[in-house]
Amino acid sequence: MTSIETFLTMSARDLRLELEELYADYVACLDEERLEAWPEFFTDDAVYRIIPRENFERGLPIATLHCESKGYLQQRVVAIRQTAVYAPRYMRRLVTNIRILGWKDGWLEVGANYAAFKTLRDELTRVFSVGRCHDKLVVVDGRLKFKEKLVIFDSELIPSSLVYPL
Repeated sequence: MTSIETFLTMSARDLRLELEELYADYVACLDEERLEAWPEFFTDDAVYRIIPRENFERGLPIATLHCESKGYLQQRVVAIRQTAVYAPRYMRRLVTNIRILGWKDGWLEVGANYAAFKTLRDELTRVFSVGRCHDKLVVVDGRLKFKEKLVIFDSELIPSSLVYPL
């Protein structure tokens, strides 16, 4: 049995557990600022977009952040580490209500809600962004990876600069 067949024949419960672990690992990677490992959650030709809800619902292509490959994600990490100037902060992300939307053409469509919180060292914690994710995952080397990750934030604005991925 191929690795994709393994995932295709999993019970809904087992597949949900796989997804719960994947999303928990993804969030831990970001929250712990292991940013160099973040692109490894994606395929080489992945698309990663952070887009306002209004633009997504109207089919408008304008995104706050748009990356079209794993290489682009790696460049984003380099920019965060070497060139970005910003106040020290802690980010905490929560991903909930993971929903399996089904398999189509070899990829798994998944939806989830998210909330991101930001804490500057000398300030109270604030809600940074809230919305949903619309993801397409594929099986690569026996593991699920993001082929497309759309982070759709509910507000038309983000209260400060978008430094870290969501």
